[in-house]
Amino acid sequence: MEEEVAKEGRSYVVQHAEESFKRVAKAYFVESKWRKEGYVPSFEEYMKNAQISSGYPMLVTNSYVGMGNVASKEAFEWISNDPKMLMASAILSRLMNDIVSHQFERERDHVSSAVECYIKEHGVSREETVKIFRREIADAWKVINEGCMKPTAFPMPLLTRILNITRTTDVIYKDDDAYTKSYLLKDTIASLLVDPVIV
Repeated sequence: MEEEVAKEGRSYVVQHAEESFKRVAKAYFVESKWRKEGYVPSFEEYMKNAQISSGYPMLVTNSYVGMGNVASKEAFEWISNDPKMLMASAILSRLMNDIVSHQFERERDHVSSAVECYIKEHGVSREETVKIFRREIADAWKVINEGCMKPTAFPMPLLTRILNITRTTDVIYKDDDAYTKSYLLKDTIASLLVDPVIV
């Protein structure tokens, strides 16, 4: 990869890609430490780390690598500074994931989810927590949509990457954890690739 981007005069992408992987690895380490110690962080502390451990900042940053000159040095600096739209995507993905997977994850040795953190901190039921999270997810969508509609210094294809990765999350975690239970996506993938609707 380094040689390819160097030929294009874009060697700066390597540093940003590497840094995004380092950040997610550090966030995973924090979660591993919490799990090992049996520590349940505050909801705020959990979400600060979870925005990175969701992997979305790393996914988006690395998706820019293959975009050629559309993803300029300034674009990589922008995405590396956690713009509001990117963090909304990370919040949405983490909350959607935790809503559908937290009960399954409680059955195995796993770090506390946003659901457990919120319940412990606020003393509310799972149902109330999910209602609150659904409102936060709706608010995150508003931030993402606003980010796509307001004029920006960066080309729309860069913003579309964030939007499309977030849309994928919506499909994967809408009703169940289809990331873990990938067989749940079989019909969706078939309708897209095998039996597409011709327009």
